[in-house]
Amino acid sequence: MTDAKLLSEPKNYAIVQLPQRRFPGVVFQGDSLNILINDIKAAVAEPVESARKLLLKDIIEHLETVQKGYEKVLAENGIMLPYSNA
Repeated sequence: MTDAKLLSEPKNYAIVQLPQRRFPGVVFQGDSLNILINDIKAAVAEPVESARKLLLKDIIEHLETVQKGYEKVLAENGIMLPYSNA
């Protein structure tokens, strides 16, 4: 069995390089994943469009923070991104 390599500080999420995978992944803590799913469900169920947009904006900002952390860790480790930043 080959171990995964932790590339970032483990917080509510971590950047992990899994064996036999070209690119690292993002691992969320179970409670953080559950909160994210519940936030998305709340946004979908929100009947007021302006409130729904605010909820979705918060979710996007949170995920963008995670993505920026991912990109920073990959850059620090000399790993190319698995997507274009264009």
